[in-house]
Amino acid sequence: MKEKASAMLSGLTVDDALMTRESERIFQIMTEFAEGFERLSTIRPSVTVFGSSRTSPDHPWYKAAERTSRLLSEEGFSIISGGGPGLMEAANKGAKAGSASSVGLNIQLPREQIPNTYQDVALHFRHFFARKVMFVKYASAYVVFPGGLGTLDELAEILTLVQTGKTPRIPVILMGTAFWSGLVDWLENSMVAAGNADSSDLTLFSILDEPKDVVDAILAHYPDRDFTPSQEERERLLDL
Repeated sequence: MKEKASAMLSGLTVDDALMTRESERIFQIMTEFAEGFERLSTIRPSVTVFGSSRTSPDHPWYKAAERTSRLLSEEGFSIISGGGPGLMEAANKGAKAGSASSVGLNIQLPREQIPNTYQDVALHFRHFFARKVMFVKYASAYVVFPGGLGTLDELAEILTLVQTGKTPRIPVILMGTAFWSGLVDWLENSMVAAGNADSSDLTLFSILDEPKDVVDAILAHYPDRDFTPSQEERERLLDL
């Protein structure tokens, strides 16, 4: 009632007031994209690391994420995470211990998302879709540790973008055979078997268990260490 009265006093209907707020939101979204493009365009090469916000520092996955990110950082890869606790913190912590930049793409959430303290570059988003573009646009590889629905969402989006040619074919590495094998079995025995995906789609990613193997796989994909997207790839990334 208070919002309705305020809108009427200002000469606007409730619908007009909502439309004004929607218009203002467009500029907010533009600002998130502009700041992301400006601050992340200089961090190449980079690897985006996903994983659960709920994993404690004494868990083997946390230690593996920290170790993997440190090895990648020492090879010159900036590390991009979601900026929160758990495996995101482990990724930023490992990156900060190395020689490259540690980047956090933080998101405002009602719970769970508390920015970690290991970020050299910290961006803050209200909108998931703007944040997702930043995860993808400047990455030379993706490393996906065990996680929950958010991690699964990010993995599905990445695989879809690669499958449809919206992004270049780059390494997508799932860390933890024991964790991911059930999903892979379901993809093969249910999704592919039903004709809803091709068997070749299962080659869009690999599953590894050791941090050093992750580094070796990414470097093997770039034998000449040229991480700069081609002109054709740049054009595709403009249409994310």
